[in-house]
Amino acid sequence: MRALAAMLLGLALACGAGRAHAERLVLSPSQADVRISSNFAGVELVLFGAIEGATPGSYDVAVTVRGPHETAVTWRKSRLLGLWINTDSRTFIDTPSYLAVATSRPAAEMAPAELLRREQIGLSRNIFIQRVGPDFADVVADDPFRAAFLRIKESEGLYEEQPQGVSFLSPSAFRATFALPGRARTGRYEVVAKLLRDGVLVAEARTAFEIRKAGFEARMAGFAENEGFLYGLAVVFAALSVGFGANVVFRRD
Repeated sequence: MRALAAMLLGLALACGAGRAHAERLVLSPSQADVRISSNFAGVELVLFGAIEGATPGSYDVAVTVRGPHETAVTWRKSRLLGLWINTDSRTFIDTPSYLAVATSRPAAEMAPAELLRREQIGLSRNIFIQRVGPDFADVVADDPFRAAFLRIKESEGLYEEQPQGVSFLSPSAFRATFALPGRARTGRYEVVAKLLRDGVLVAEARTAFEIRKAGFEARMAGFAENEGFLYGLAVVFAALSVGFGANVVFRRD
């Protein structure tokens, strides 16, 4: 019994020590509320992070930013009777409208491929659910529709991967910068940071920021949404006024 009690006491002390030295991530975006107007041309968001309970040694960090979800369609063009026309398509269900991944070094050097796929570290390792006939599933990474979808999003500046986008300011503090283009959608953006060491995930943290309209555009959008009937009358009246004014100005005697 004394031996069993000693063993249980040793396990309790070991677990307590493990908890005492467990790493924890703390995140803080430079802007928690991004307000945009009609002349919005994009914004640069900086994410600061700190590792609490860090021990001597090197860490790896992967940060992923995902925007509001949307449904997108990718088309395949084929040559028919001398013309290039859309002949086939693939629908992507609930995919991030914005997706950016920044890592402290190339992801393939940070952890085994299985862990990278499971934690969706990297653009190609994110899950993109597609409608394939009557089924819904993700497909292989080299699927032509999937590759075309990623290529289009990257060309629009909405998807981005930075293999060395996380820089350490000190052994326990880091930062990452993300460029949000002018065409970024309004809504809530989720930020997920993963801390790895020797190819093992040791901590994870989440935060968020929001992009929303401000100024006259925001007031008009709110009025149209909340007072639809009055907004419709105002639009009709404005159209009639413009037409009447143009007739007065340009009419001939």
